[in-house]
Amino acid sequence: MFYTIQSNLLAAILFAFLAVRTGRSLRDGLRGSAGWHSRLGMVCAVDLLVTLVVFWVLLVPEVPAAYLWTFDNIAVHTVTPLLCLFDYILFSEPRRLKYRDVYYVCIFPLCYVAFTSVAGLAGYVYYFSSTFSDPLSSTIELTPVRFPYFFLDFDQLGFMALAYIGAILVFFLLLSHLIFIIDRKARAES
Repeated sequence: MFYTIQSNLLAAILFAFLAVRTGRSLRDGLRGSAGWHSRLGMVCAVDLLVTLVVFWVLLVPEVPAAYLWTFDNIAVHTVTPLLCLFDYILFSEPRRLKYRDVYYVCIFPLCYVAFTSVAGLAGYVYYFSSTFSDPLSSTIELTPVRFPYFFLDFDQLGFMALAYIGAILVFFLLLSHLIFIIDRKARAES
């Protein structure tokens, strides 16, 4: 399964939980602390922002032009990440994050990398890429692709895939640190 789908499912679970919690609070007339929900909201916001940036920076050249501006593509790669960020900024309690929380954003992507690497190296096929076997022929050759994204493809990149993984992980940490700083500084005055 692709990271985009999993990160969007994570956001759907968070929003469903928050909707139920908000409904109960409104019903009972309570207004309380969000507790760990601010942390999970930050994790979802960062995970989805990375989805947005990786798609629009790294993956767009590989995407068919016909798919690029479809509703489902825009929804999962742009709208949901931005809504998750706006939700975090507008509705999470300021100054609830602890410094250690910035590292929680690494849990989900590292688990994903471990899972897809093991699955790919074990022979799982995500999809088949098609190429013409001969430019003058109409015969199409299907090649199994064992990794979901080119930057995780150990078959093509070898251990250079680790450099991509490391760079994306650093980007996760930069975003989480930025949100932590914004939470501490800018939101402190609200």
